[in-house]
Amino acid sequence: MNTALAQAPVDLPEHIAAAIVDHKHYANVDGLCETYAWMRANNPLGRLNHPAFHPFWVVTKHADVMAISRDNALFTNGAYSPTCAPQAYLDHVLATQGTRHPIKSLIHVDGAEHKELRGLTQAWFMPNSILKLDERIKQLAQTSVDKLSSLSAQGQVVDFVNDVALYYPLHVIMDILGVPPEDELRMLKLTQELFGAEDPDLKRQSAAVSPEERAKVMMEVVGDFRNYFNALTEARRQDPRNDIATLLANGTVAGQPLDPLQLLGYYMIVATAGHDTTSSTATMAMHALATQPGLLQRLKDDPKLIPAFIDEAIRVATPVRHFMRTAMADTEIRGRTIREGDWLMLCYLSANRDEDVFANPNVFDIDRKPNRHLAFGFGGHVCLGQHLAKMELRILFEALIPRLQSVSLAGEMRMTATLFVGGPKTLPLHCVVS
Repeated sequence: MNTALAQAPVDLPEHIAAAIVDHKHYANVDGLCETYAWMRANNPLGRLNHPAFHPFWVVTKHADVMAISRDNALFTNGAYSPTCAPQAYLDHVLATQGTRHPIKSLIHVDGAEHKELRGLTQAWFMPNSILKLDERIKQLAQTSVDKLSSLSAQGQVVDFVNDVALYYPLHVIMDILGVPPEDELRMLKLTQELFGAEDPDLKRQSAAVSPEERAKVMMEVVGDFRNYFNALTEARRQDPRNDIATLLANGTVAGQPLDPLQLLGYYMIVATAGHDTTSSTATMAMHALATQPGLLQRLKDDPKLIPAFIDEAIRVATPVRHFMRTAMADTEIRGRTIREGDWLMLCYLSANRDEDVFANPNVFDIDRKPNRHLAFGFGGHVCLGQHLAKMELRILFEALIPRLQSVSLAGEMRMTATLFVGGPKTLPLHCVVS
């Protein structure tokens, strides 16, 4: 038992609690990391009470996030919302949809259902399978670098996010999923509206500020995904192809076809998380090249360092800020009693800046060995696409670094204002690419 923690105040101070649930605070990563650092030092497992939210525990230490993630029977996804949202938002979804889970993606289910759903496409994302995509991804990477070269040759300030990073992983995952090129921008816009629902630049413009109105608009976004993927499902049942859409449209779980909520959830998680997180990480890697003296030359001199460079970019980026878990029985963590039904926020960005695991955690350091980050999660819900994401990033920078002569910031990197999945939304650069 951690006696000091057990005797310390359980509830987080009001200003810390307010920061943890304020989407605007997440657009200031330095400020957010300072908030997490205060918690790790003073109250690493504090209870958050806020009038707009169901109370929950905020888990900030690497060891605790790992332990909770490892025990999927005691700490589940599906018993309550797996993402943090205001109580009025969750209540509105429940009242209008009859469930707090309007879709059933891998993050919404547990146990045997999760295992079988995951197993349906797992082979597509294993290292041996994605190696077959090597040449296709290399072509897309070269196209992206050529575009960067063309823009830099014109003397333009390049916005790495909107000129390059958004599209490279989008092309890859849509190709695998089976979405035709002419629909990729539609998927990108819906992804931004889903993950950036609170961001003034990315949200659906009809979105208002109240939780109930946010929930209504979010269901409109989900409805747009549903309409699109219902049509794709019918097309793949009539004309099967070698893509994930065909597998989902014709697949079975426990001997039965996927039900509509399972089908929509699967499509959505592949069509959104399959590119958004990778584009954020690529941008953070580029930011490091622009701000870390000597890093570019070091990678040019020794390209074998690129995988370590990518791994550190993933740690620093940590695009998935949190997932929620629900305790299914009374238990104890750090001397504090977690009751059955309690809600817990796993703060991955905080875990990946934990001083007990990472020396100088706010420094981008490609020499971390081992780099035990949790950006892909841990345990049974570990990211299905982690091998593909690492491969895409490695191939992109293997193509870019030999041709990148110089790079520097041309303005401020701006971040998405969102509690859930986010990263840079602009990164202006001066660069020279041969």
